[in-house]
Amino acid sequence: MTLYLWFVFFLAVQIIHFLGTWKLYKAAGRKSWEAAIPVYNSIVLMKIISRPTWWTILLFIPIINLIMFPVVWVETLRTFGKKSTLDTLLGIFTFGFYIYYINYTEKLVYNADRELRPQNKTADTVSSLLFAIIVATLVHTYVVQPYTIPTSSLEKSLLIGDFLFVSKVNYGPRVPMTTIALPMVHDTIPFLKRKSYLSWPQLPYFRLPAIEKIKRTDIVVFNWPVDTVHYFYEPKGRPGVIKPIDKKSNYVKRCVGIPGDSLSIVDGFVFINGKKLVLPERARPQYSYAVALDGKTSIDFESLMKELDITDGAYIKDQEKKDTIYFRALTEASAERFKNTPGITAVKREIARGNDNSIFPHINKWNQDNFGPIYIPEAGKTVALTNESLPFYKEIITKYEGNTLELDGSHFLINGKQATTYTFKQNYYWMMGDNRHNSEDSRYWGYVPADHIVGKPVFIWMSWDTNGKGINKIRWNRVFTTVDGEGQPQSYFKYFLFILAAYFVGEYFWKKRRENKA
Repeated sequence: MTLYLWFVFFLAVQIIHFLGTWKLYKAAGRKSWEAAIPVYNSIVLMKIISRPTWWTILLFIPIINLIMFPVVWVETLRTFGKKSTLDTLLGIFTFGFYIYYINYTEKLVYNADRELRPQNKTADTVSSLLFAIIVATLVHTYVVQPYTIPTSSLEKSLLIGDFLFVSKVNYGPRVPMTTIALPMVHDTIPFLKRKSYLSWPQLPYFRLPAIEKIKRTDIVVFNWPVDTVHYFYEPKGRPGVIKPIDKKSNYVKRCVGIPGDSLSIVDGFVFINGKKLVLPERARPQYSYAVALDGKTSIDFESLMKELDITDGAYIKDQEKKDTIYFRALTEASAERFKNTPGITAVKREIARGNDNSIFPHINKWNQDNFGPIYIPEAGKTVALTNESLPFYKEIITKYEGNTLELDGSHFLINGKQATTYTFKQNYYWMMGDNRHNSEDSRYWGYVPADHIVGKPVFIWMSWDTNGKGINKIRWNRVFTTVDGEGQPQSYFKYFLFILAAYFVGEYFWKKRRENKA
């Protein structure tokens, strides 16, 4: 929906509210016209139902308002004497229109001094649960969100089984574009395998102020730009469901190119503006390697792989000769360790050759290890439109920035007008995994728009090793570690346990002291 359509929708809601409540306002000693003034009517209504004025803010926060509207409907009914279970159910399941019936057909008795506390244990439990859901949803949507690492694309920096807290504050909290959705779930209702949202209506993209910009080498969580699903859950073979931006799958990669950069990849190494990208110490990029054997010396590969924490496995191409083992992912340090192992004659990093049409922009020109240079689009910058540049920017012009693009003979038409240039409306980023040969990233699907950015991973609160057993399933050295920062990761778990113990000991002696005084 455009801003104009949202304005019309907002006015329509105000009219609906006025027609259904003006007599209630009057019965409460207010002026009937107060029910027609946008925002002000909500503030007045909070006074009528004896609820805090700040509740008004919650009515205008996407997703939160879906929980607040039923609460306000029920509170309004109870303020005018409609307290039965049937009244509550009618208020909720008619989407508040039961208030119309009360407004026009019932004798209105305003109870300004009604008891605000729930009258029974069940009502008290429901009230507490709703409050907890509202607070949790606010935190989840605008402050911090839990996230689990599902793949090895950032292996060694982030491991499969790491449980993260992703900060929404660092890059600016994004206001949900999908306005009707279940709180605290992403795109699918757990167990039911059904959409957790309605695709309409959609809010325009808006982001609250950030405390920092995305920098090169930052690890970033974002919505996968090309995400569609083939079943929510319809038979395979159909076109698939196009998801709203904020309901696309969450991906985590390292940002290696920021707006305005010229990026290229040479033999697997990233170059920015002609200079090799320097990764932080915590980043340990991995590549595929071929390890040649002399065929005579016995080598304990199982122990070596355990020592070097090699998690992506290995394979032998030629089962007859068995003279070369291919490792899907090794760090440079691991490769050096193999070079110094008796029985190994050569360790060679695998470098893709030839052209690969699966590589962006799918013109059969580059491959995953040799790529570019390309320009990372920056908001407000203009590029020439030519047959050569079109593959790079077609998706941006049409899909990400909402224009029509046609070819009229040898001329490009954008929104029906002839164009020889295009000016970008938003920033774009280039995301890659550290596990270079085992990562589906920007090399395959291109730029990540700014409106797809979710947040910044800041903290690992738990790490679960699926191959471990018992207590060893927990990677204790990764529990309570920061994601960002200089040097190697350091666990703060022992400090947390110390503070927790100090709290309980202090609380115990505080209670004892109060009991002795009493």
